[in-house]
Amino acid sequence: MEHLYSIILNSSKVDGPCVRQLTQPFELGEAPTWDDRIKLLYFVDILAGNIYSYDPVTTILNSIQLDGDVTPVVPTVHDTHVFVAGLNRSLVAIRWDPKGSKLQAVATLTTVAKQFPTSRFNDGKADAQGKLWIGTMGPENTNLASLYLITKENIENPKVVIAPANISNGVAWNKANTKFFYIDSPTRQVRVYDFDLNSGEISNPKVVFDVREHDELTGNPDGMTIDEDDNIWVALNEGGAVVKVDTNSLDVLHVIAIPASDVTSVAWGGDNLDVLFVTSARIRLNAEERRQQPAAGSLFAVYNLGTRGLPTHYVDVINDTNFPA
Repeated sequence: MEHLYSIILNSSKVDGPCVRQLTQPFELGEAPTWDDRIKLLYFVDILAGNIYSYDPVTTILNSIQLDGDVTPVVPTVHDTHVFVAGLNRSLVAIRWDPKGSKLQAVATLTTVAKQFPTSRFNDGKADAQGKLWIGTMGPENTNLASLYLITKENIENPKVVIAPANISNGVAWNKANTKFFYIDSPTRQVRVYDFDLNSGEISNPKVVFDVREHDELTGNPDGMTIDEDDNIWVALNEGGAVVKVDTNSLDVLHVIAIPASDVTSVAWGGDNLDVLFVTSARIRLNAEERRQQPAAGSLFAVYNLGTRGLPTHYVDVINDTNFPA
């Protein structure tokens, strides 16, 4: 358990967005997700195998460590002590009191991409029915990743929804649950699909954001979230920013600079779901770049954005025979 003070990085902007550094740097922070039931934020340090819980009120940071690359971590419908997480190529169930640092139980639910032994899960979230949308990435092959749909019924043989992909990354749904947004990072695009919540079918892909069409932007889209007005908020890895995109007009409405070049993901949280939590990485940076970016790898929060997010969906893929809930 660790108490962490926060650092305001642009306190002069009292009437506009304010970026605050919440933690010390990690090597590869990712996969932030908010649990509104107990007001905690979860995120991971992938290569360290660490899962963290962060309390914005007390600034207490707790963690557990698994043996392997860990991402994402997703709270479940069962209770606030049961999670699913990607562990290398396996989806595991975890029992852990997030207000402490004791791992109570781990069980493997399923394993994917057995033909690619060094690939791993990357980003993923639950939809409004608790089904898990989760993708994979290399490193030993390109264009051989996939996005999977995992349910209680198909957990032994998850459904491939999108393939091939390069680095399967951010996912999000609109407020009406009729649109599905998806990022395959090397394409430098965000695509939107028509979405059927009941069947889990997606169709009719269209590009809603392409970094290459905006001269002021650099980097690749990574993680993503959406607000109550159906604007997407996209982390730009190697771009040092989060961008807000109008999914109707396709305009970039806002660019928020983050003091880290490798911005990895975003999630809404806080009591009113109006705080944007941002993860970042420093694993790619050399010694000089780390000196120039001392906050790189930290968890950040952005305040005063004038909007709020949608509630987190909790995953429901654990059968009693898989893992006692």
